[in-house]
Amino acid sequence: MPPATPSGGDFIDHVRRQWSENYPEVDSAPIEVIGRITRIGSLALHQLDRALTGSGVSRVEFEILCALARSDRPLRASEVTSATMTSGASTTKHADRLTRAGFVERLPFERDGRVVLLQLTDAGRAVVDAEFPARVERDRRMLEGLDIEERRTLAALLRRVAGNLEPGQ
Repeated sequence: MPPATPSGGDFIDHVRRQWSENYPEVDSAPIEVIGRITRIGSLALHQLDRALTGSGVSRVEFEILCALARSDRPLRASEVTSATMTSGASTTKHADRLTRAGFVERLPFERDGRVVLLQLTDAGRAVVDAEFPARVERDRRMLEGLDIEERRTLAALLRRVAGNLEPGQ
């Protein structure tokens, strides 16, 4: 990762200057926003990966545990897939590992024997209880320097951008 460049700015400013030099006919202005969103997301996920090292779960597995922890009922695998934005095959693979590790249990769905529900176990809840507050604290530190009104404005603007991508919005 290159440090701030001699002419100032952050990594994304550096990348945008490079694109402008090599493709001067392309207006690379969207990179200022989308590039930063992508970079911040990547850096945050990398932090989460490192933080979860001792927990016994991967980031995707943690997201599955969190989806189950947020729910007031057991979830079908398809609901977990939707909540985590992973593929169905990935959800199945990770749910299998989480079940073997004792973090998730499978329950029969009374209305359809072909459907299996996923439910958090006490051990899975313990992982979420330990790791979720730490994740929120890391997120809070990323937002240091922004006052409450700036955070609200940023959230509102990002909600509008997400609305351009989210299905059914």
